[in-house]
Amino acid sequence: MDSDARGIVISEFSADDLARRLSDFAALLHACVHAGASVSFVLPFSLEDSEAFWRGKVLPAMRRGGMALLAAQHGDAIAGSVQLDHDTSPNQPHRAEVRKLLVHPAFRRQGIARALMAELEGVACRLGRSLLTLDTRTGDHGEPLYAGLGYRTVGVIPNFSRHAIDGRLEATTIMYKLLA
Repeated sequence: MDSDARGIVISEFSADDLARRLSDFAALLHACVHAGASVSFVLPFSLEDSEAFWRGKVLPAMRRGGMALLAAQHGDAIAGSVQLDHDTSPNQPHRAEVRKLLVHPAFRRQGIARALMAELEGVACRLGRSLLTLDTRTGDHGEPLYAGLGYRTVGVIPNFSRHAIDGRLEATTIMYKLLA
């Protein structure tokens, strides 16, 4: 658990923790999608849709032991989260994928994304993972964030996904980082 001067606490959540705070995580994802985040969803996107994602995708993966969830909390509020998917094939026990780095619009520009990623890399190392991969919308705020954290660009795939709000096709940038 890591805490900073702004009162943000980063901690790893268990499946039971997620189940107890499902509505808070649903509200986080809902707010991010409505702010235009490229995290697999498009409008219209309801709180029920958001809760269904956490309940149907993340929670089962966590219960199976293949997903780690980190959350940034400010008091009782969930200010951000990130997932580490380490449910890999037998020939890839050294690898994991960063998924859905989210920071609530009310908490952006405070270093929360950077803090979540630093903690996530620590979790990856503890799990024996030495290679992290991710994808991010090309030209988005995430791209320079990840580059500043040492992630390298592999390439760009055009027309990869639809924009959350207006539906236009957007490119994605594939990145990786080798951990020490």
